Amino acid sequence: MDVESLFSNDLHPKTNYLENKSNSKPINPSYWKQTSQSQANENHPHRSREPQDHLDRDTLLQGLWGDSRTTCRGLILDLTSSSNTTHLALRLVEMSGMWRLPKTVVIAIGGRAGVRAVLLHHSLRNTVHALYLALHHELYLALHNDLHLALLHDSQLKTDSRLRKLLAQEASGGVRVYRRCLYCNNGEADAQLVHNMNINSPDLPWDDLFHESLQDLMGNKMRIATPTQYFPYVDYQRVNEAPGTTVLLRDSIDARLIHTFAATLNFTFEIHEEPNRTWGVEMTVGNFSGMIGLLQREQIDFCTVTGPLANRLRVVEYLKCYPSDPFTVTSLKPTLLPKYLALVRPFEGELWVALLVSVVMWGVTLWLLQRAWQWVAGGRRVGLIPSLLYGYGALMQNLPSDPSISVSGRMLVGWWLVFCLIITTGFSSSLMAHLTVKERSRPLETLEDLVNQPHWKWGTDPWMLTEAAVDYFSKHPNPVTRHIFHKMEVMQVDDALRKVLAGGFSFISYKNYVTVIIETRYSDVRGNTPLYISNKAFPILAAFGWGIRKGAPFLQRFTQLMTRLEAAGIITYWTGDLMARRVREERKAPTLLTTTILVNTNQDEGEEVVLSLNHLQGAFYMLLVGSCVAFLTLLGENLAHCCSSPQ
Repeated sequence: MDVESLFSNDLHPKTNYLENKSNSKPINPSYWKQTSQSQANENHPHRSREPQDHLDRDTLLQGLWGDSRTTCRGLILDLTSSSNTTHLALRLVEMSGMWRLPKTVVIAIGGRAGVRAVLLHHSLRNTVHALYLALHHELYLALHNDLHLALLHDSQLKTDSRLRKLLAQEASGGVRVYRRCLYCNNGEADAQLVHNMNINSPDLPWDDLFHESLQDLMGNKMRIATPTQYFPYVDYQRVNEAPGTTVLLRDSIDARLIHTFAATLNFTFEIHEEPNRTWGVEMTVGNFSGMIGLLQREQIDFCTVTGPLANRLRVVEYLKCYPSDPFTVTSLKPTLLPKYLALVRPFEGELWVALLVSVVMWGVTLWLLQRAWQWVAGGRRVGLIPSLLYGYGALMQNLPSDPSISVSGRMLVGWWLVFCLIITTGFSSSLMAHLTVKERSRPLETLEDLVNQPHWKWGTDPWMLTEAAVDYFSKHPNPVTRHIFHKMEVMQVDDALRKVLAGGFSFISYKNYVTVIIETRYSDVRGNTPLYISNKAFPILAAFGWGIRKGAPFLQRFTQLMTRLEAAGIITYWTGDLMARRVREERKAPTLLTTTILVNTNQDEGEEVVLSLNHLQGAFYMLLVGSCVAFLTLLGENLAHCCSSPQ
């Protein structure tokens, strides 16, 4: 199509710009409409405003993006029509968002003077395969004056003797083919002469024209940003305290990945801390602050650990590097249950109530059966109290005299003895386990457990309340999760863990992050700690990885390398190795805090159990209670006797 007519006030574009060879609907990228309407209006305020002009331009941009089902795309730029064509065509390439499609092949045809201006233009900054067919100056002028004039008047091309002579000279002299190379100029883009072809030659060396594999970035300097320290994923040391300062990576997963990629692909890098130390939020529609904003504005090439969100993925690319670090609840370890309750813990409360009711009901049933038999056949009378005491004595494995006087009564007694055998066997075995195995209170595993604890509080580290975490808690369908967020306290990790040690408080944080801190600062040399990290975790992100600017040509190579590392298990190995190494280094010099909080950590841990007064104190308490009950009963009997005896 004619780009001059597209940007002209006087010439209106034709309605049929592109041949639509497919009946499918072309892609409508989310940003092209804004570009074609707002950016074009700002840069060209005097262009035509007719609705048909807008429609034709939108149709062109859709055509440039092509069909989503096509596997390859190409763009041919004819820059021979006029001297102003190059500027307008490249502006159109920028408007169409070609910089987001690095794999799209671009072929330009024009004069030899415009080689570097075209191939090194900003609109082609991410294009991997770009060729420029440089025509001879005289042929270029002939095509500009004769050929283009003929095409504008829709007439057949009638070449004169001068044009035929120029074509013959060009055929013998050749057409120069230049290629855009992304990193051949010490890591920067440059234009290379790859062929000086003879257009009449039958065999043309086309194989190496589009051979840009990006195996070697030739020392290209990558711009990297990181928002905060988050071990084991990223750790660094600031050069100074100024915002956005350069940082020096310390041993971490991202440090190992970056150095591995740099050595494999031959690039250098410079890492800066994000000035506000934030990942960034969407300030207005499609515009981000923080580290995501730096990627969106192409001020950096990629960033360290970040999470994929729907709104972020509209403006940046994402490279999955390692599994997500889920949130966990850190609280005090469950405490040992009181020893004096060991005698009643073998059975649940419901079972104790069921046994009491069973003894009473069985005794009453036996008494009624014997009364019925005694009413029919006569004989010895059976009282209610002896029936109840017999049932109780059978459970205590101390049988009194059999109160039954009939066959039906003996049958009922026999089944009761079988029942007592099962109950006493289960109680004895469970009692032995409870006396020898130390029981602890139920640990806090879930957010529901925190809410159910009376007067309980919880908090988290300020940097963890990122956009992803806030969205997870505030928009979660579970009301418990939303309640946790509304009551969340914000404090530094050491302050929060000190409150956890004081009791009545839990710390909600990433699992790997808090595990390293607890094992290095709140554990002894044997790894004993009073803190407990919940086994049940809840991930708020699908994965962690790197954010990469849109259209980055190196994304495919990064993806290939990352896939190989992950498939070989290197990422998982690095994670465990880094955490273990950091713990070993920190434990070489235990702090006062560590020795102070671990005074009673080792009590009842890993010792041979010998039953002592502490374990059987419940039996002595029961003896004392029973003696008191007997004494009170004696007082009641004496009082009743005194009241009933004559004066």
